[in-house]
Amino acid sequence: MQAPDSQAEIALTLPDGSVRRFPAGTTGTTVAESIGKRLARDAVAVRIDGDLRDLYLPIERDAAIAIVTRESEDGLGLVRHDAAHVMAEAVQDLYPGTQVTIGPVIDNGFYYDFARDEPFTPDDLEKIEARMHEIVDRDKPLVREVWSRDDAIRHFADAGEKYKVELIETLPPGEDISIYRQGDWLDLCRGPHSPSVGRVGHAFKLMKLAGAYWRGDSRNAMLQRIYGTAWLNEKDLKAHLERLAEAERRDHRRIGREMNLFHVQEESPGAVFWHPKGWNLFRTIERYMRDRLENGGYVEIKTPQLMDRSLWEASGHWDKFREHMFTSQTEDERIFALKPMNCPGHVQIFKQGLKSYRDLPLRLAEFGACHRNEPSGALHGIMRVRAFTQDDAHIFCTEDQITAETETFCALLQSVYRDFGFEELTVKFSDRPEVRAGTDETWDKAEGALKDAVEAAGLPYTLNPGEGAFYGPKLEFVLRDAIGRDWQCGTLQVDFVLPDRLGATYVGEDGEKHRPVMLHRAILGSFERFIGVLIENYAGRFPLWLAPTQVVVATITQEADAYAEEVVKALRAAGLRVEADLRNEKIGYKLREHIVAKTPIAIVLGKREAEQGMVVVRRLPGQVQETLALAQAVDTLKKEASAPATESP
Repeated sequence: MQAPDSQAEIALTLPDGSVRRFPAGTTGTTVAESIGKRLARDAVAVRIDGDLRDLYLPIERDAAIAIVTRESEDGLGLVRHDAAHVMAEAVQDLYPGTQVTIGPVIDNGFYYDFARDEPFTPDDLEKIEARMHEIVDRDKPLVREVWSRDDAIRHFADAGEKYKVELIETLPPGEDISIYRQGDWLDLCRGPHSPSVGRVGHAFKLMKLAGAYWRGDSRNAMLQRIYGTAWLNEKDLKAHLERLAEAERRDHRRIGREMNLFHVQEESPGAVFWHPKGWNLFRTIERYMRDRLENGGYVEIKTPQLMDRSLWEASGHWDKFREHMFTSQTEDERIFALKPMNCPGHVQIFKQGLKSYRDLPLRLAEFGACHRNEPSGALHGIMRVRAFTQDDAHIFCTEDQITAETETFCALLQSVYRDFGFEELTVKFSDRPEVRAGTDETWDKAEGALKDAVEAAGLPYTLNPGEGAFYGPKLEFVLRDAIGRDWQCGTLQVDFVLPDRLGATYVGEDGEKHRPVMLHRAILGSFERFIGVLIENYAGRFPLWLAPTQVVVATITQEADAYAEEVVKALRAAGLRVEADLRNEKIGYKLREHIVAKTPIAIVLGKREAEQGMVVVRRLPGQVQETLALAQAVDTLKKEASAPATESP
């Protein structure tokens, strides 16, 4: 290969559009120095035509260039990547013989998987973290080296690093073997990294230990994973730890126990046992959603739980989702699957009877019970389950109706989220995945239609490349909760493929048969997960219309028991969810228990209230109370407890 001409010049375009010329082979460091001393001091990497690269690597061609500083989003990613290497060095320094496997950056931090016979302990994390601070203070340069495949394999084999050897052997022939060295320690890594480990700073913390199979395969060895978090400064680290502590206080599993809403148990992993109060909450949300859908022009249907394998093969789900499907074989050797989604069943209903263009759009909705064989290690309370209920619907329409239906759906979705208390919403546009059904021409048409539709709806979006469904592109709607966490719940997918595969048609104005477009859409996603999000968003203190128990009627004395039953009857007649607490306990003790159970309203009754036909209304957990006539209290609470208006937006 001919060496680059040292006299040649390259043109580098800066983010402001200006162009500067440098000798071929110049580095990001040189470019940063030419712009300013402060930028050169703060620089940690460079983007060349969008690709993140090490600051000191030579640039041999004309390109768009951007200097990356530590304080940027890219810089934070580098801090976390560097911190992972620092942790790995600390582990091998403290525990010789430990093998290092992989250590990527993740949301808010990083992890590394280690192979070690003896398990790590929380005390070990403290020691590792202390050694990491020492390594950062040494501030050794982080330098990229390119090795031959044979040299790399020999080095790691001699060091007893069999996992690194396996990784190198699976790299494509001809690919550079990239090694990053920090002092005497080194690791296989694609990079990039900051110029030195001192750029990590000291705003990091090791968080927890976990088990992880090598390459995520349960047939492989179990490794030990250490999670860490790293930030640009101590202030950001402290804020993150406080958010985690608040999230722990809001954990839906703990609050679910305190409120007696649900439980899960090993005899039915990934399925929810709803208790009466939890089922009250579930049914309240279901009633609300049913009203919204009926007012939005949807018709509700119900499809079977078990369907023959042949239908799933025809739809394409058998090839795509087979490993996540629960199946059953009958005596006549027919194989049935518990449905993991509702789409094929809805197409079957659409196909019954001749459909005309005048019937479109046809909006079919189902609160569909689905089952997916999620890995046991991924199950998490009611947030990640195997048995769940989707607020699913499919809109069968013409191509000309896609934009209008998308606009209408987006307005409905935003209105529903506002009613549940979520004001912040972001949208991701997920385009074609690598493995997909349908032709490129079909995907071009589907993606174009969906982009036009979301732009017509006035919703800004970010691209989420390659994350579409196997049959079509989708919008993912992400809401933000009370403590700033994002939850992806709603989806809208444009599908030209499934109606074709399953033979759905309608008769157009021309008298000929045409394929409908199928819009797959959900607002809540799964009821179980959405309820978990609601619990954590409100920390269990729901607005009155959602509260599983809205009012508790608590007596001070047994002389008020008969009147309490009268009050309960009146409140229930008004549609309120009420409990009576007639126990022979002090009122303070009773109220403390109901505060823990997150009951929003307590009506306190003593002898005086019973004699006068009055009630004392107290809003928990506060101390403020007011005395009202029974009829006035019932009317006031009935209005407050009403679900939001369910007219279409």
